[in-house]
Amino acid sequence: MKKILPIALFSLLVMNATAQHEHHKMETKRDTVPAKKSPDKMDDMHHDHAKMQEGGPIMSHAFSRNLQMNRNGSGTAWLPDEAPMYGYMLHSKKWMYMIHGNLFLRYNNQDIARSGNRGAHKFDAPNWVMGMGQTAVGKKGLFRFSAMISLDRPIMGGNGYPLLFQSGETWKGKPLVDRQHPHDLFAELSVGYSHAINKDLDVFGYFGYPGEPALGGTAFMHRPSSLYNPDAPLGHHWQDATHITFGVATFGVRYRNFKIEGSSFTGREPDEDRYNFDKMRFDSWAVRLSYNPTKELSLQVSQGFVKSPEPLHPAEDIKRTTASIIHAKRFGNNAMLNSAIVWGYNRVDKNHQEHSFLAESALSWKKNAIYGKYEFVEKSTEELALDEHTFGHDGKFPVSAITLGLNRKIFSIGKTDFSAGTQATLYMPEKPLEGLYGSNPWAYQVFIRVSPGLMR
Repeated sequence: MKKILPIALFSLLVMNATAQHEHHKMETKRDTVPAKKSPDKMDDMHHDHAKMQEGGPIMSHAFSRNLQMNRNGSGTAWLPDEAPMYGYMLHSKKWMYMIHGNLFLRYNNQDIARSGNRGAHKFDAPNWVMGMGQTAVGKKGLFRFSAMISLDRPIMGGNGYPLLFQSGETWKGKPLVDRQHPHDLFAELSVGYSHAINKDLDVFGYFGYPGEPALGGTAFMHRPSSLYNPDAPLGHHWQDATHITFGVATFGVRYRNFKIEGSSFTGREPDEDRYNFDKMRFDSWAVRLSYNPTKELSLQVSQGFVKSPEPLHPAEDIKRTTASIIHAKRFGNNAMLNSAIVWGYNRVDKNHQEHSFLAESALSWKKNAIYGKYEFVEKSTEELALDEHTFGHDGKFPVSAITLGLNRKIFSIGKTDFSAGTQATLYMPEKPLEGLYGSNPWAYQVFIRVSPGLMR
């Protein structure tokens, strides 16, 4: 771990320095044109130019030359057009590149009062870095690629980090419970192509190994409302766990601000070897309808069939349904409010049907941010590894949690921000679980966050 953290920090700083150098070169080559129009009209003109410029140094949406870059979510998912973007931009004559990521150097204590026997504490560093590039193909085509890596496994070990009431995936043949699993080294390696029939109509294709199918909204790691929070949602495996899928192919059509898409993908979740490439199966499917009614809103509903996601229970398939609303509101150059409401539902059979719900928001201004999240999820006897004789084979236990956090930027090196943050979480389990978890256990953490600055 002592070797990995300096490498991660050094990588972010190198990306930052490279971005500044390339940006400076482009600025020295760019002609200056007197502004004869109002600022708003100039912005519109700039956007129109960005949408259709062939081979130019201006980035559009990853799957449409007729949409803003800000609408990029994870995989092929959408964000609102007003969503902020944090990253480094790199230019060449024909290509446009962007690099972004998140790194938390933290101390995490789950159940600070030791009210139960399932809490733990740890120094760790949740992290990910993603790069993408795109280039125009002819007058109407757009090719893009993306690569995302995470050093969770070498930094945190195979069993991830402590997180009360979290469940999903395995370590050493046993289910991970009250811990968040580490992400794979290669979280996404994908390519995509889109073709503009006209300014209102696009068709596109996407292939990832690994990648993300059209199931759920933008994954938590890429939602602006959750960027300040190091923890994965407790409903992760109800809402967006398929954001790392080893084998996915998606085809979609956009008409104006509507999009319909379908995916064939591998249902099995990543195995315990976080460095390898799992077998492609293409045994599952998903469909998603997305709609952005305004620049500040992005809506989606999706449904999928996930074949045998858990290796410990290969005979169990899941029908998953999700819906989400993502909101982005800007109040000025440095003030914004980003929020999300996410619902996810898993159905195995009539005796195993569980809901999850999440509402989160982050208000940022100048160097400060305050954020919060409410979560509700129904966990089964199996999910929490409970004794069946005591809790019943088909037991279902609702859990609620409220998180509040603060984040303040303390300094910047070039275009890389270093922030200090802290957050606390109050868990509210059902009474039958209090013998294991205690009554309303508290979690607390402090961290240094290293991330790219806001792109303007």
